[in-house]
Amino acid sequence: MSGEREGGVDESKRATLRRFAAIGAATPFMRFAGTSESEAPDAIAGYLAATPGAHFSKLRDDLQLGTGETQHHLQRLEREGAVESRKDGDYRRFFPAGRFSDLEQVALGYLRRETPRGMVVALLSEPALGPSDLAEELGVSRPTVSKYAAELEEAGLLSRGGGYTVEQPETLLLLLVRYADSFDADAAALAREADDLVRYDNSG
Repeated sequence: MSGEREGGVDESKRATLRRFAAIGAATPFMRFAGTSESEAPDAIAGYLAATPGAHFSKLRDDLQLGTGETQHHLQRLEREGAVESRKDGDYRRFFPAGRFSDLEQVALGYLRRETPRGMVVALLSEPALGPSDLAEELGVSRPTVSKYAAELEEAGLLSRGGGYTVEQPETLLLLLVRYADSFDADAAALAREADDLVRYDNSG
């Protein structure tokens, strides 16, 4: 049984950690690499660089880390100023420190949720869609759409006056394009179509 684990799960974990650690080593997190024999800190750094706004359980599961191990490294990275987090309902979401404004962090939190992301993607593609259209397209109930629409409006990302209108469309589109690979196929398709319209501001 142990041989199977070494050849299967453990090797898969090592490959995953190495892949994200390579990304992490190319980020400002590099200054923390020499303080641990584990690849996990760099892997967490790389993962968050590619998937900002991920919550604890997703980060842990995607990197195939233990709960205690994940908590230990995240707490250390937060103490050392490499990672920051914010509460988002039942979740705590993690971000590379100093990379995102409060609005962008909130936006990424909603884009990490399937239904709000689907609503934003659909409305960016077809601004005339109403609540019933969105419910049908996303395969959810109209009350679910209304619930998230109210949350998005409170967050400053949607207006419900006279129909649904995406607020901060440039910010949302930029995040969808920049992190397209970490979202679903619909978001990635929108990102491909919009890529030539997005202009990156490299000065900030």
